Amino acid sequence: MNRALKRMSVAILVMFLLLMINVNYLQGFDTGKLAALPFNSRTLENQVRYQRGEILTADGKVIAKSVPSNDFYKWQRVYPYRDVYAPVTGFYSLYGATGGIEQADDSVLAGGDSSLAVRNFIDMITGKQRKGANVQTTIVSSVQQAAYDGLQSKLQGTGFMGGVVAIEPSTGKILALASYPSYDPNKLAVHDGKQLNINDAATQGAPGQPRRDHAINDLFPPGSTFKIVTSSAFFNQDGTRNAQTSVASPSQLTFSDTTSVLTNDQGEVCGNGSGQAPIIVAFAQSCDTTFGKIGEDLGTGVLNSTAAAFGMNSDTLTIPMPVTQSNYVQAPGPSTTAFSAIGQYSDTVTPLQEAMFSAAIANGGQLMKPYLVQTITAGDYSKIQETTPSTLGQAVSSQVASEVSQMMQAVVQTQQGTAFGFNQNAEGGVNISGKTGTAQNGVNNSHLDDAVFTAFAPGNGNPKIAVGVILQGGGYGATAAAPIAVQVIKAYLAYLQGNP
Repeated sequence: MNRALKRMSVAILVMFLLLMINVNYLQGFDTGKLAALPFNSRTLENQVRYQRGEILTADGKVIAKSVPSNDFYKWQRVYPYRDVYAPVTGFYSLYGATGGIEQADDSVLAGGDSSLAVRNFIDMITGKQRKGANVQTTIVSSVQQAAYDGLQSKLQGTGFMGGVVAIEPSTGKILALASYPSYDPNKLAVHDGKQLNINDAATQGAPGQPRRDHAINDLFPPGSTFKIVTSSAFFNQDGTRNAQTSVASPSQLTFSDTTSVLTNDQGEVCGNGSGQAPIIVAFAQSCDTTFGKIGEDLGTGVLNSTAAAFGMNSDTLTIPMPVTQSNYVQAPGPSTTAFSAIGQYSDTVTPLQEAMFSAAIANGGQLMKPYLVQTITAGDYSKIQETTPSTLGQAVSSQVASEVSQMMQAVVQTQQGTAFGFNQNAEGGVNISGKTGTAQNGVNNSHLDDAVFTAFAPGNGNPKIAVGVILQGGGYGATAAAPIAVQVIKAYLAYLQGNP
């Protein structure tokens, strides 16, 4: 063989070896990256070859399903209740799963999760068509509808946003997860790529950010609902304190680090005007000077640790979707500490966190981990996974929870309470305990107050539901947010009566 042919042979051999190495690398190590490339036709074909599993409510309503399609993609994803459940379901499009259960439990819904491997193998052997697993949520449909309707009635046409979350205190089950404004997932599940891009751009840029889950991913100031945390810290510091303990309630609170003063809303005097009042009276009347003084005396470190016990300042919570961290920001001085104690400094919470405040108090101080998925079942209805309730920790002792619970009852049941009168509106005269909030630093300090309310019921024993409501720019918590919470509570208690 002459030298030229030998060189050519070696070159061809080297290229062949490089080709074999590259092919093996792509098939063995780089498949995930290739599969994730946008518009990979093979990936898209695999995604629609099998019927995706259903998403259901706790009471059996199908809120996401796949039906036969007449086009190339074979299966069409459908959302029968559109915007009501959008934050729960998310959506599934040509780009894949986005948001909600669709994204969080994508692998089981698609049928490719490792927990389904044995069943998929059996289906292949028997010639049975593979199908994704079904995900049953903890959402109760009547409660979800009441929450969404309440938000829509207050926020439609305003350009503002809000959220409602309801929790079963003893387990952490999320009974309602409503966000407004919302969107129609069906418009993002279309198979026409051009139309999908148009709809995607429209919802992304719409007022109020409808694609965001305002219930778990947006932060709002808590206003006076944070007095639940401040009160808990006050009782924690001294075991002899109770709801009748007398505390300073000045007409105005002055500080050593600023010339500004803190007064009560509308400048009213708390208690009997003596400068002292039982803490239960100050809580019912939501006296800012009282709780500002308590916060200043406790110090920002104590408030911070108590807030953390209620679930704030933690970025690890998933339901299974990631939850944005609620924050207590340690204040630099006496005045800012006082304002933080009444939820007016830099405190920010999600509507879920608001529900967690009440849920912990209702459950004797024990805070359960909120969760949205109850069971996952295979196509043959065999159970693959079931959520077992777990605790996030002991927010406060049972004694402290009892004292705070009494004060929350006073908010609704006594004439001086900021939410007096709502107890009479509850189903069958049910006892409701709650706390109003009117966040005066709401909507980017534009003087459009955010309306906040957190509550649980029944308030006189064996609570079944805790609710958190936040309405951006809604005004007073008592007049805007509390009525929504009452309707959500009524819906769930009616559901329990029919499903004992």
